[in-house]
Amino acid sequence: MKELAYLKLDKAVFKINVETDKTQVNISSFGQDKISFIASMNPGQSLSLLNKIASGGELSRLMLAIKVVLANQKDTTTLIFDEIDSGIGGATADAVGKRLKDLSLTNQLLVVTHHPQVASKANMHILIKKNNEKNTSSVSIDILNISERRQEIARMLSGSEVTKEALAAANNLLTE
Repeated sequence: MKELAYLKLDKAVFKINVETDKTQVNISSFGQDKISFIASMNPGQSLSLLNKIASGGELSRLMLAIKVVLANQKDTTTLIFDEIDSGIGGATADAVGKRLKDLSLTNQLLVVTHHPQVASKANMHILIKKNNEKNTSSVSIDILNISERRQEIARMLSGSEVTKEALAAANNLLTE
């Protein structure tokens, strides 16, 4: 619950419900417990099954919160987040980026993102591009220097045409 506040879910309630079927004599490989994740994402909302009420962005942030808590409980060295920031934007993406940055102080993170707010918090920015030529596809991987990072974050902000306003915004994100 404490971790959710960092991710702009401070009003959410999350619980794990464990029901044990004591009548089940033969315990199968599935065990005898039924586990469900229940939550209320907004004040006044009753607790319901998480998969029924949470948006994609809420699920992403909840998963990040769970991974942060688990990373602090055991010897984790590398965590991989593949678009953990899907379904969010703006201030929420910035909050996720900051939380990932905090987590990177004690763990190695590999983060796949399309959000400039998240990418700007990285210690290293790697650009991966898929190239399609004729009937073949290839992938290029480039570690970006600070100038290339600024350009890429500006492109993420503005699209195919990088404007001076986007470059200024990229500078602001990188110097936060």
